[in-house]
Amino acid sequence: MKKIVLTFGLIAGAIFAATMFGATPLWKNGTMTFENGELVGYTSMVIALSMVFFGVKSYRDNHLNGAITFGQALKVGSLISLVAALGYAISWEFYFNLVAPDFMEKYAAFCINKAKDSGATEAAVQKIIAQMDQTKQLYKNPLLRFGMTLAEILPVGILISLLSAALLRKKSFMASQQPS
Repeated sequence: MKKIVLTFGLIAGAIFAATMFGATPLWKNGTMTFENGELVGYTSMVIALSMVFFGVKSYRDNHLNGAITFGQALKVGSLISLVAALGYAISWEFYFNLVAPDFMEKYAAFCINKAKDSGATEAAVQKIIAQMDQTKQLYKNPLLRFGMTLAEILPVGILISLLSAALLRKKSFMASQQPS
């Protein structure tokens, strides 16, 4: 199981890193913005975390003779998700420190401008400014930033692990072809 978890978790982590660093030119030329970046980010999470499904299926088909319980599948999927999430958070630390050390300043400005442009009251804008100031302070601490980054990805990984476990516990679901 360890080999499956590490292999598929590291593949997912590599997909995260490639997407993150590959999108840099799009951020720099303005093609990608905070408006569409969230969609791109969550889409890349689902694509990378599809490795959870394939890892659980590989474990079921190659190590358990095509049968896996929901609990076993959830365990394998969750461990793959954890390795992938660590890869994501480590990649973000490199990205943040090497490419986008001003990320929080830009993100805070985006949130404040979005509130102003939407016609928010001055009190609501001031509340957002205060929240952004607090978040920027928290983000300066690498351990808190790492934890915040893990908290971004782990819920998606757990959801995909649950879905994969529910589907793959059925022997007939995408059963591997056995030679006749």
